Amino acid sequence: MATRVEIAEPMAPLEELRPPESADQAPQKPNPLREGLRLERKAEPCTMVICGATGDLAERKLGPALYNTLLGGFLPPEFTVVGFARRDLGDDAFRAQLLDGINRYSRNRPAKPAIWESFARGVEYHRGDFNDPAAYAELAKRLDRIDRDRGTAGNRLFYLAVPPSLYPEIVNQLDRAGLAAPGRRRSRGSKRGWTRVIVEKPFGYNLESAQTLNREIAEVFDEEQVYRIDHYLGKETVQNLAVFRFGNGLFEPIWNRRYIDSVQITVAETVGVEGRGEFYDATGALRDIVQNHGLQLLAMFAIEPPVEFRAEDLRDEKLKVLRAVRPMSPEEVATNTVRGQYVSGWVEGEKITAYRDEPEVVPDSQTETFAAIKLGIGSWRWAGVPFYIRTGKGLPSRVTEISVQFKQAPLALFARAGVPQIDANVLAIRVQPDEGILLRFGAKVPGQGMQIRNVNMDFRYGASFAVDSPDAYETLLLDAMIGDPSLFTRDDEVERAWAILDPILAAWQSGHGGPLHFYGAGTWGPPAADELLERDGRAWRRP
Repeated sequence: MATRVEIAEPMAPLEELRPPESADQAPQKPNPLREGLRLERKAEPCTMVICGATGDLAERKLGPALYNTLLGGFLPPEFTVVGFARRDLGDDAFRAQLLDGINRYSRNRPAKPAIWESFARGVEYHRGDFNDPAAYAELAKRLDRIDRDRGTAGNRLFYLAVPPSLYPEIVNQLDRAGLAAPGRRRSRGSKRGWTRVIVEKPFGYNLESAQTLNREIAEVFDEEQVYRIDHYLGKETVQNLAVFRFGNGLFEPIWNRRYIDSVQITVAETVGVEGRGEFYDATGALRDIVQNHGLQLLAMFAIEPPVEFRAEDLRDEKLKVLRAVRPMSPEEVATNTVRGQYVSGWVEGEKITAYRDEPEVVPDSQTETFAAIKLGIGSWRWAGVPFYIRTGKGLPSRVTEISVQFKQAPLALFARAGVPQIDANVLAIRVQPDEGILLRFGAKVPGQGMQIRNVNMDFRYGASFAVDSPDAYETLLLDAMIGDPSLFTRDDEVERAWAILDPILAAWQSGHGGPLHFYGAGTWGPPAADELLERDGRAWRRP
């Protein structure tokens, strides 16, 4: 007897399965089956004011990021950009500057004419001095007119693409002009939209200056309105850290002191100071990179699972990590840190001038262009695991990665077969330039006898997904527009990072933190940096 097989009809679309909605029925909530886990979020109509719009950041990063965000369909047609700067430009000249930046630096270049024309219709330029109250009064009138003409609903995002010394002046001027509508303190029933402010690094020069800056900004803006940007946190691999750990049962159980021997964080640059001698000589590698990028990567790597994947829960866990890092004594600084400065050399076929010969650098400068430090996290998970952070200019490769070295297998099982101790497994999380994750482990070479060789399992975003990763600024600007501060730094995080580094800076300045070492451009830093790990029986990974 034949078996009857019935084939079910295809399921109707979700729209057809919904019951008809009566006229007086409240709108239904979005169906989670239909929405899925969508990460594509569209910004509300708003105006972004770029203070310092004629600078390098606006041309290289902000303009291309906004164009690509519009190209991806994440900005509404009402979105408007107002460039605010001292230079005497008009709307057309400012648009031409943005277009030039998009054509030169965008990941989607050149600009598509139709997309650019749509974008350019919402671009204006406002000339004024940052210390002139009249300039802000005129800016307020301009923004009110944009709200009426373009429907931006009073939603305003101010991007301070200026030196940090100008932050207090601009913030206070915005307040006096009525442009800093507070968040929680906004009067009930007010029809005014939201106001947010993005500030760039470096956020302060030390702990005291960071506390002062936080206090001055807090007099005008609520903390929920302040977005301290660190573009490293917008990189795809950094965001993937949480998914990699908490979304994979394979890795979370071994993410602790029982299995991990040590962690290395490398932020290497091939370039020198590139004409920024005056800024860099007053800053140095520790302030420029370690205080923000280095410690933020450490915190993201080492966090405990948050209660929920919400902004405040995530930032609470990052703060716990930083609080568990104990500041060093002067004696510990001399033992656990190395500072270096590059002399002339060759990098990627180009001659790099010695740092002290750079324009606007003092001839006997003691500023470090290379820093390597050893830190410990005094938590139950990480007690006894050293975290090594190094950064430098004039190094052989431009690369940022987190390298995890696991502990050796407990028994040299293959020694009798003539196989020496197998190398420890390494997990390398590449932040840039080839974003991805590499796992190194031992495997038997095919053939007679026992021969073991290290092999790599190599995941790359570019090869595994058929889409380009968005630039970090694209991600972060969109997050600021939709009000998601998850990838931005909170005030207490900034202050805790400075509390960790202030003793190091003080010991270096006083001469108690060890000498300034020199290294040739094109090398991986001074030999003292290698010795820092050799004393612990370890070595730097060469990316």
